[in-house]
Amino acid sequence: MKPGITLKLFLAILLASACAAGAMAVATRFSFQSGFLGYLNQVDAQRLDALAARLADEYRRAGGWDFLRDDYGRLRALALPAQPPIPRLTLLDEARRTVVGNPEVADEGAVRPVLVDGRTVGWIARTPLRRLSSAAELSFQHEQLRAGWIIAAFAVALAAALALVLARVFLLPLRRVAEATHRLAAGNYATRVAVRSSDELGRLGEDFNRLAQALERNEALRRRFMADASHELRTPLAVLSGELEALEDGVRPLTRESLGSLRAEVNALGKLVDDVNQLALADSGALAYRKQTLDVVPIVAQALESHRERLAERSLAVETLWNGSASVFGDPDRLRQMFRNLLENSARYTDPGGRVRVGARRDGARVVVEFEDSAPGVPPEALPQLFERFYRVDESRSRANGGSGLGLAICRSIAAAHGGDIAASPSPLGGPRIAVSLPAAA
Repeated sequence: MKPGITLKLFLAILLASACAAGAMAVATRFSFQSGFLGYLNQVDAQRLDALAARLADEYRRAGGWDFLRDDYGRLRALALPAQPPIPRLTLLDEARRTVVGNPEVADEGAVRPVLVDGRTVGWIARTPLRRLSSAAELSFQHEQLRAGWIIAAFAVALAAALALVLARVFLLPLRRVAEATHRLAAGNYATRVAVRSSDELGRLGEDFNRLAQALERNEALRRRFMADASHELRTPLAVLSGELEALEDGVRPLTRESLGSLRAEVNALGKLVDDVNQLALADSGALAYRKQTLDVVPIVAQALESHRERLAERSLAVETLWNGSASVFGDPDRLRQMFRNLLENSARYTDPGGRVRVGARRDGARVVVEFEDSAPGVPPEALPQLFERFYRVDESRSRANGGSGLGLAICRSIAAAHGGDIAASPSPLGGPRIAVSLPAAA
């Protein structure tokens, strides 16, 4: 079984703590050894000052150094009786000639002058300690080092306990996200994780929740699209099947009118399939766009001209509001398709004898193209849903008018591909106002 991330994090923290504790113990050992030797050398140096004063008294009584010449034992005996004897001593006369002891000591050890009546009559020197030698010093050093290792071991044990707690605390949000990911992968799109912090782990939880929400919304849209598409296809297919059965049974004669009715249903099916294909291409980003800098006003005018007869059939008066150019960077064919779809909506759903107003204007860094209709209006709560696939305010009336319910969804995709947006609002004319906002060209 492979180790989990909790064990890996625990071992990483423990290893780092153990290395730090070991390095601290080793550094403490060397620091103590050098510091303890320095302390002992400093103590010996202070005792050397007292020995120099005692030697001065003895020199004054004897009148010279002959009483100590080559007598190292007597020199040791002159050390302070209440203090341990100072080891490694050497006595030099005023000319730095050796009286007793090792002559090399004066070159590397501590040296103190022996003064008699303000005159230097000799020098007392000792070699520094390089290692501990007495049993007491060695025992003290051993106890200190043993205490240092015990403290290091305690620190590692404490670090292990803290590492275990920290590993579990830090990885608990990750474990929750991992478990939620398994549920999400299994199809439970309602899965969410609780976010209790604002750090990187908290942002990870927030990103997961947004992902789950997007997947849940997309799954709902997919199911709704499948249901709506099958429903939209079922109606013309049912009409075709009923009319074909009537022709087969002889209930309805095979005439030009009956064939025209069948052709109309086939055309409705073809229009629906084309719209679904256009929307699928737009959603996948596969819809081709050949963009260039262009004036949007002539594009709107061309789309309006192509729908003049269609609008006239409904006795709809047309008003235009534009003055000057309004340049955008876009695909003229796709923009023309979007404007035609919007005009077709106006022709199809505006009551006969009404009005249609089309305007284009530059608004700062944006170009706004508006399509306004007279009655009937759209309920305010339905305005945000007009651009959803297969959405209809009035199901029966819209289907009777021949709409597939995908025209406005295609318009939204085209506007988004141009870096713009499309929105619906009430119009002063009594119907809806559809406003397309596009970035203005430099």
